[in-house]
Amino acid sequence: MPLTPEEPQIHESAQGPRVTPAASRTAQTPRPVPGPRPAAVPRPGRPGPSPAAASRTGGAPRPAPPAQRAPQATPGPAAPTAPSVSAAVPQVQLIPASAEGALDAAEEAVDLLLDTGRAPGDVLVLTTGDPHPWAAHELSFGEAAYWALHDAGDDVFYADAAQAGRAAGRPVVVFAVNGGPAGATAAALPTALARAGTLLIVCGDPQQVNSVLGTGV
Repeated sequence: MPLTPEEPQIHESAQGPRVTPAASRTAQTPRPVPGPRPAAVPRPGRPGPSPAAASRTGGAPRPAPPAQRAPQATPGPAAPTAPSVSAAVPQVQLIPASAEGALDAAEEAVDLLLDTGRAPGDVLVLTTGDPHPWAAHELSFGEAAYWALHDAGDDVFYADAAQAGRAAGRPVVVFAVNGGPAGATAAALPTALARAGTLLIVCGDPQQVNSVLGTGV
């Protein structure tokens, strides 16, 4: 029906608030619904200190302490000289004993060495008279098997003082003056001293031992 001049014409663009365009913008770029933030999404810098702060609080190892301890760990010039002096001049210890009791005194000395922490392979026992029962037993299996035990170096080794030159040096040598031919002590004792790395224990007559070594021990 045609409009009369008195009635105003209403256009579609003027009908109420523009709700539809706003809805169309919401559909194009959806916004998050307000609410609590997810706990698994941390903010930058919140989980812990920054790398610089971690280094200040001890999070990463500092190179400075090893550099400061290095000069303290450096050995002084006097340290290497001490072992060489003791190795060149072994200590000599004399246990007074008769020829009959020298072997028993040597056995007691060996037991004491082992009880105080010496390894069995560090000890060599030499006798001037009758062989030690262990040596006599091992020699019954032949010379080769006997000296193979010496070369193994993992146990106390007993040998005749006349064979001291064949035996290798060990840190401790126990020398039992238990008789034997005349001059056996004078012939073998200097070799026993040379074989001793740090300690020579002599079980025998003090006067006889001092006459050989040329000094009071």
